[in-house]
Amino acid sequence: MRVPWQVNSDEEKAEFIRVLKRRWKAFWHDKKECDMRGKLSGPQMVDIGLRWDIAFGEVTGVFDFFNDEDRSHYGISTGTKLCLVPPQKLVQETNAFDGMFQGVRHDGKGRPVSYRFDTSLDGAIVKQDYAAFDADGRSLVMHIFDPMDATDVRGISKLAPAFRKHIQAEMLDDATLQMALLQTIFAITLTSETPSADAYEALEVLKEQGGDGIEYGKEYLGYLSGSLDAAADSRISVGADPQVSHLGPGQELGFKTANIPGRDYLPFSDNLSREMARTIGVTFGGFTGNYEKATYASVRMENSSLWPVVTRRRERVAAPICQMAYENWLDEEIGEGRIPFKGGYRAFRPNRSRVCLAGWQGPPKPTADDHKSARASTERLRNGTSSVAIETGDLGVDADALFEERQREHQRYVDAGMQSPYAPKDAPVVVPQVTK
Repeated sequence: MRVPWQVNSDEEKAEFIRVLKRRWKAFWHDKKECDMRGKLSGPQMVDIGLRWDIAFGEVTGVFDFFNDEDRSHYGISTGTKLCLVPPQKLVQETNAFDGMFQGVRHDGKGRPVSYRFDTSLDGAIVKQDYAAFDADGRSLVMHIFDPMDATDVRGISKLAPAFRKHIQAEMLDDATLQMALLQTIFAITLTSETPSADAYEALEVLKEQGGDGIEYGKEYLGYLSGSLDAAADSRISVGADPQVSHLGPGQELGFKTANIPGRDYLPFSDNLSREMARTIGVTFGGFTGNYEKATYASVRMENSSLWPVVTRRRERVAAPICQMAYENWLDEEIGEGRIPFKGGYRAFRPNRSRVCLAGWQGPPKPTADDHKSARASTERLRNGTSSVAIETGDLGVDADALFEERQREHQRYVDAGMQSPYAPKDAPVVVPQVTK
């Protein structure tokens, strides 16, 4: 049984995919075409969405459609537009009688019907409801979050588990800095043989005893008076213009080194940073810039342990942003005839969900040693446990685009009578003919 939209041959299918990818790339990277405000490209909106997911635990936005007059005014060709709205604009109102839970109204089956946002109208903040879908089932509101429970209707910040550790790290840094400053300020000491208050009290006792004690006290006080007069002429100044002149008799100027931070500071600080890095979804070295004890094995293990976190956020946050925009865009492209589709929009509409299925690739997986990673990839392909699509996906490369590029370049070398770098190893060497 053939579905109405099925193409007749692999060539037609490949051509449809090529046209679709080319037009989507042009749309998604053009700020004026994809963003309602005309300020952000698609990749920039994905970056903002990922940051919102870390900070707020969710990504929100609304879709708009520009009519012919709007397109002509802004000099654009498409009507589908995405406008990112900060998640804090989605209100936290709850009214169980009306089906409203934390700003999201649900129907009897628990499916979202509308979203209530704080919007600005003539300088005043008003609450406005936006329908989740239009009459044809197209998404009008983007609300993406990774739920922790089956009944969750809103997301939670990824930083929530790290808040306590962040506060502890700030307290540790502040206390360490204050102690270091105090020790630096008071690290200059003046040691003097000048008697303390106890010595003066002893002299008073000698004077009260009379006799030789009185004479001894007078002589010592005379000596002390002469020492103090000499010290009065000297100067010790610690500041922007430090000065040290002649010290008094028996005085010694010493400098002390700060004992802060201690030996336990770095292990404790590194442990706090490691927990915060794990929460954010980055490596400890990438978070702190400290690769002092990193080895190939440790870096590889660190990347391997964090890669599931990265792919999870890619699949549940980044990919849905692209997918929702892509579905509305493709609906418009086929509906207005810019992308040819067998059977037209009438055949596309009942099969929209099947036609709009897409896979989204992200940046390449980081490696600690590119040579070892390449050898491992070759071995997986050789023993049949992987495929070109899987391996190129880890590199952030589209397998179809890579094949077409290699095929095009190979044919270019062959047509020029040159040895192609893509020719099989056992292929005969082509000797270029030199024309006189």
